[in-house]
Amino acid sequence: MSRRTRKPLPKRNAGDRPKGARPYRGSQAERAPGHRLGGKPAKRLAAPAARAPKPVVAAPVEDKAALLPTKVQTVTVTADENNMRVDRFLEARFPGLSFSHIQRIVRKGELRVNGKRADSKDRLEEGQSVRIPPLKLDTPRATAHLSEAGAKTLAALKEMTIYEDDDVLVLNKPAGLAVQGGSGTTRHIDQMLEVMRDAKGQKPRLVHRLDKETSGCLLVAKTRFAASALTGSFRHRSARKIYWALVAGVPKPKQGRISTYLAKEESEEDSIMRIAEHGEEGASHAITYYAVVETSAQKLAWVSLKPVTGRTHQLRAHMAHIDHAIVGDPKYFNKENWQLPGGIQNRLHLLARRIVIPHPRGGVIDATAPLPPHMLQSWNLLGLEHDRFDPIEHAPEE
Repeated sequence: MSRRTRKPLPKRNAGDRPKGARPYRGSQAERAPGHRLGGKPAKRLAAPAARAPKPVVAAPVEDKAALLPTKVQTVTVTADENNMRVDRFLEARFPGLSFSHIQRIVRKGELRVNGKRADSKDRLEEGQSVRIPPLKLDTPRATAHLSEAGAKTLAALKEMTIYEDDDVLVLNKPAGLAVQGGSGTTRHIDQMLEVMRDAKGQKPRLVHRLDKETSGCLLVAKTRFAASALTGSFRHRSARKIYWALVAGVPKPKQGRISTYLAKEESEEDSIMRIAEHGEEGASHAITYYAVVETSAQKLAWVSLKPVTGRTHQLRAHMAHIDHAIVGDPKYFNKENWQLPGGIQNRLHLLARRIVIPHPRGGVIDATAPLPPHMLQSWNLLGLEHDRFDPIEHAPEE
């Protein structure tokens, strides 16, 4: 319906494989029909991970007061706690302990490591002995009464919640709601989280981001300890993220790897991530695995995407780069005279479908978001089966 006039990304000759894109573990053409990644025959209606998402596998949190020692005790630093900061160690061992109480016992020298005073930022080593004094829960302050607007905000957050425990919150962010504030943005997730401040005044923290028009799984830390652990998982690429998108045309090969450098290009009206050269100032390496799940004739394809890196607009820029831009993308859709099929909304068709990440206290968080209304409408119109087997599950992790 709409014509795009935005400057397209670098052109390719007809029939060329996109620069920076190559198949992983062999393309579809190299395998016998009905064969999927990993070398095992595909079952067309195999139960997908999205159909039965596994909740966090973590031990239930016991009564916090019962976890606190009432007399002096000495504990040994375990292998899992090696290199952990003293304050993080105490937060992990004793979830009910307030930050101010931790700082107080460390400052007074009541906590000792191998018989010596320690600073809260000191790193512990496996096998060290830690003397812990008697501990107690601080008397919680009365929670401030929420205004009518605050109560509505809290209800909206609860409506978005996919998973929640004492440390972690996973939201299903709707398309059109920003994660953080910016020019002209007054309502966003970070601002909404103000209504969830606890009795100690701690507000839940964002540990990653989604574009405003992207819907789906957004991870939030409810404690300092969880924020540190989850941020570390993203930094060390222990988190696995899967996105779903509807793109123009059908990518060939149907499963592949896109590897490019991306750099920000600023203009008076907007900023965009463009394909850059290795070594270029401001350029960052970006890697994405993709797999075609299902097609609608040869005009549209449902693709599953697994980003290895987490660059700004990475998936959107990468799909435009291989000449299969995401439907409804106002920044990167670069196909001239392309007509949007009737009934499909001109909105970004990109969903943060699933996130799998180690839980800060053990186990795994595995959360899945449903298709947002505009994408579900498109899936239904095109006859796409949203419970189909997702081949991206077998893409490499790096």
